[in-house]
Amino acid sequence: MNNLRKRIITGLVFIVLILGCIFADHKIFLFLFLFITILGLWEFYTLSESGTIFPNKIAGTIAGVFIFVSNALITLNIASFKLLLFSFLPVFVILLLELYRKKPKPFANISYTLTGLIYIAVPFSLLSYFPDPNLSGEGYNIQFLLGFFLIVWINETSAYLVGSVFGKKKLFKRVSPNKTWEGMIGGAVLALLATIAISVIFRDITMVNWFVIALIIIVFGTYGDLFESLIKRSNNTKDSGKILPGHGGILDRFDGVLISAPFVFIYLLFIT
Repeated sequence: MNNLRKRIITGLVFIVLILGCIFADHKIFLFLFLFITILGLWEFYTLSESGTIFPNKIAGTIAGVFIFVSNALITLNIASFKLLLFSFLPVFVILLLELYRKKPKPFANISYTLTGLIYIAVPFSLLSYFPDPNLSGEGYNIQFLLGFFLIVWINETSAYLVGSVFGKKKLFKRVSPNKTWEGMIGGAVLALLATIAISVIFRDITMVNWFVIALIIIVFGTYGDLFESLIKRSNNTKDSGKILPGHGGILDRFDGVLISAPFVFIYLLFIT
């Protein structure tokens, strides 16, 4: 099976899984992304390991789970915002644990461990707020989740296909030699066209706001792709992992989501 066929099959299975969980229930969606958060953190920490750098994989993953679960409980109206204060505690525990690990470059270890939390656990945690960004108590509304993921997928897929066929001018050659301006522009145009349909179906916000969200995803999703390429390039690897045939790892599949989600969430806070 060639790589393109693997990529298509894996992508379709993953899309169906995420859409199925979104349509099913808020809790089911949260369980899925808790699992994805754990996989993503472990993947990042494994990728970051080298001869002298050893992130605290176990403590970092546990801290990431705590961050995700605390936010999930708040969005499910099971806990209050006070629970978020406890999310600071695992950070300080990570600092203290480094005293006992006897590893070289302890501050590099701490930096990589905390970076994993900021880069992976926090954005995935913010997705739990998308059904009701301001916690108004109006219930589980899937419009923002669906719209967000649809625009991300259309942008990324279109950019990949257009870039593969027409790509010539490199977008950021030093970091990602395969990304092209033609691919980015093609992905942006098709994502914006798809946003018209999305705004007609999902009417909780205006078409203008959907277009702003699409532009945020296009810009910061592209930066997310480039940043993940920078991580892989600095660690001399082609893919972040091998869990997803044809795509690589969790970070390869969610690079655009990780950077764009916080910016979309902040925008949703101001318009809902």
